[in-house]
Amino acid sequence: MTTPSCELIGEDMEVSYPTWGRIYVRNKRPTDLKQVAPNKVVIFQHGATYGSAAFDLAFNGLSWMDYVAQRGFDTYCLDLPGYGRSERPPQMSEPPENNQPFMRTHDAADCLGAVVDFVCERRSIDSVFLVGWSWGTAITSTYTSNNNRRVSRLALYAPVWDRTQSGPSPIHVDGKLGAYRTVNRDATRKRRQAGLPNSEKDKVMPPEWFDSWWKETAASDDLGNGETIRAPNGVVQDGAEYWNVGKPLYNPADIAVPVLVTVGEWDNDTPPYMAQALYPLLTNAPWKRLSIVSGGTHSVMMERNRMLLFRSVQQFLEETDPSADAIE
Repeated sequence: MTTPSCELIGEDMEVSYPTWGRIYVRNKRPTDLKQVAPNKVVIFQHGATYGSAAFDLAFNGLSWMDYVAQRGFDTYCLDLPGYGRSERPPQMSEPPENNQPFMRTHDAADCLGAVVDFVCERRSIDSVFLVGWSWGTAITSTYTSNNNRRVSRLALYAPVWDRTQSGPSPIHVDGKLGAYRTVNRDATRKRRQAGLPNSEKDKVMPPEWFDSWWKETAASDDLGNGETIRAPNGVVQDGAEYWNVGKPLYNPADIAVPVLVTVGEWDNDTPPYMAQALYPLLTNAPWKRLSIVSGGTHSVMMERNRMLLFRSVQQFLEETDPSADAIE
């Protein structure tokens, strides 16, 4: 699958959401895109700790959103409230122990829904494609299970599922679980390399790529001075109450749209067994596919084998419904 030659335009916008405030949205599309087809709109949803910067950050001259937009798609990503460039709720202006964890998965799904509605109204369409990463797979799945009419296809990249086989979430919080947590560069780098042999650590994700991503991500938190970022703890609370004890947060059987489940073979955060356990539970998906990306970890989209992920997801987004090719 070659990369078409196509001029792109990026646009930053926001969606006002009464409960949580301003939601940052990034749009990337072909400059000459005049008419947006209903099957050419995709929204990317980030995970538990970091905002959406990685989706439209160019590594070696190309971001994931570039790759999709160059194929004629109208692409979007968003930062949930408390993340990235979106509004920080008032709890984040106080010490974390002063407030309870916030931005639970169902809250995040509601925020995603506000963005889906915004995009559908903007483009005069009824549904979109969703791509979720990590916790974003729980968010997009939760949203889809309650709003199948709004989702044409669902791609789950590094899906979180039952953690009883692998132990608790790798997200670690010392002491009482407050409103938010703080993470730094070194801890993030260590987590990204967890489980890799030393010979692979700087090969899988080039250090300059990590540095570029961290700089962009940390710049969105004005209290971190480029060294730390804050992230809401609602997702950690969900982990303790659901995933860590083998309790599903949503019912996969409620998803009634085509689904792609994909994961890196070296993913230490959401190991491949989670994708393999989730896949057969998607009993009402009209069609589905499971793929494992060789030589990839939890952050494949920022790694040397990212094109394997891009091509796998792109094929899923573009291909015709298999039932249309069935032999009568």
